[in-house]
Amino acid sequence: MPYYSSSNKFLFIISILIPFITCTFSETQFPEDPPILDDINQWCDTVPHPEPCKFFMTEQKLKPPKEKTEFRKMIVEVALQRAIHAQSHIWGWGIRCDDHKKRAAWADCVRLYDHTIIQLNYTLNGLTSNSSFTDFDAQTWLSAALTNLETCLGGSEDMNVTTFIWPHVSYNVSDLISNSLAVNEGLIQADNSTSDNSTTDGYPSWLSHHDRRLLLGGRSLAVKKAMFVVSRGPSARYKTIQSAIDAAARSNVRGRKVIHVKRGVYRENIYVGPYNNDITLIGDGIRKTVITGSRSVRSGYTTYNSATAGVDGLRFIARDISFRNTAGPENGQAVALRSGSDLSVFYKCAFYGYQDTLFVHSQRQFYKMCYIFGTIDIIFGNAAAVFQNCMIYVRKPIWGQANVITAQGRADPNQNTGIVIHSSRIMADKDLVPMGRSVVTYLGRPWQEYSRTIIMKTYIGPLVDSAGWMPWNGDRFLNTLYYAEYANFGPGSDVRRRVNWPGFHVIKSPNVATLYTVGHFIAGRTWLPTTGIPFSLGL
Repeated sequence: MPYYSSSNKFLFIISILIPFITCTFSETQFPEDPPILDDINQWCDTVPHPEPCKFFMTEQKLKPPKEKTEFRKMIVEVALQRAIHAQSHIWGWGIRCDDHKKRAAWADCVRLYDHTIIQLNYTLNGLTSNSSFTDFDAQTWLSAALTNLETCLGGSEDMNVTTFIWPHVSYNVSDLISNSLAVNEGLIQADNSTSDNSTTDGYPSWLSHHDRRLLLGGRSLAVKKAMFVVSRGPSARYKTIQSAIDAAARSNVRGRKVIHVKRGVYRENIYVGPYNNDITLIGDGIRKTVITGSRSVRSGYTTYNSATAGVDGLRFIARDISFRNTAGPENGQAVALRSGSDLSVFYKCAFYGYQDTLFVHSQRQFYKMCYIFGTIDIIFGNAAAVFQNCMIYVRKPIWGQANVITAQGRADPNQNTGIVIHSSRIMADKDLVPMGRSVVTYLGRPWQEYSRTIIMKTYIGPLVDSAGWMPWNGDRFLNTLYYAEYANFGPGSDVRRRVNWPGFHVIKSPNVATLYTVGHFIAGRTWLPTTGIPFSLGL
């Protein structure tokens, strides 16, 4: 993320094949339908962006819907049609990219529009099928579809080619998806039902019996079950992680594909594509198995494409492995891991970087007993991400910079996204400790208008400034953000001198805090107590 830039930075990414249930919380309310809506214009007047709604629905001569669910389907269809039209134009526009910066931003937008189309297709399939699809799933997929477009714009800003790229890729798609989010949120609130997406044994329903055995049995069982083994040894079939990932994608293996990455330092940038689902990467420990790269914005990559590891396939699991970006603090945005994988799990992993270490790009993600190192916007993105029992270490930045732990990027009030840090520890890394109070550290800053971050029951070290939270640029977004703290402890946890922004809250009710727990915010009752992993389903 640009350091103290006044420009907005936007985000996006990925796909989902099987529906799942999640519960979310929104600070906004969708208006009730008027008693009689017998005209498309009347229906469109109920959404945040009525003009593009009216224009494209009138253009297609659509009949007025009879109920809100029919209206939802219609506006998602219109958004999909516009996205396909925009994607076609983007491909044609590529021949005009006559330098590296334009090509880099263009390549991001091509991929991200592909992902948006995937998300909209899954939403429509869910709306028209009799599967276990829920309105909560739709909100996740629509949120990701919008985030993808924000990230496309963000890449053009990274490369300073916004005027070249964005007018040719916007096509009102963002507004149409925002309308879809608003209508779907209204249906969620009208239904007023919740589900924690769990089974009776305490695991989420999307985690298969085989996957549960891998987690319960520990690393040794997972290694034993590995179908693909990566090693630096001379006789290894797969000498790179990417070659094993590609082999897993080509294989006929059904269900989870386990890749054991033996000890070693792997200098490569890896990518798990949107149709390469159910991948498990398992290492020999965070000090023994390391994936490392050094891409950065300053070296010519967009923030999105600077990632040492990028993951878009569904239900990705990583454990006992480190992801590093060694570009250094002087090279700006440099991502260690970028995840847009829905229902992904990172267990006993480590993420090393400086600015923009961990890009929680989109969809539902869970981090357990992980180590995260960085300086500015250490954890950023627009996923629904919960960090539980994690260790966040703030490093020494370059001279004159402040450290910021989170930069959450919710751009629409109806996106069911946010960053939750629960029962974790926020501390200074060993290189920052000697600096004392000469380097200021904040819990977060509002990357987008509806930025949402909650820190609860977490140890906050003395490195955090008493104000707690940092403005992005003046008073932007201070009324619309949602930042909250609940029952934190440690020398940096005193809330008496925190910012007095309208959007900042000190949560006192456990009922409110519970809305942001693993059970309610992402995928429900995630683990059985018998796993041996310290966790809490609730507070």
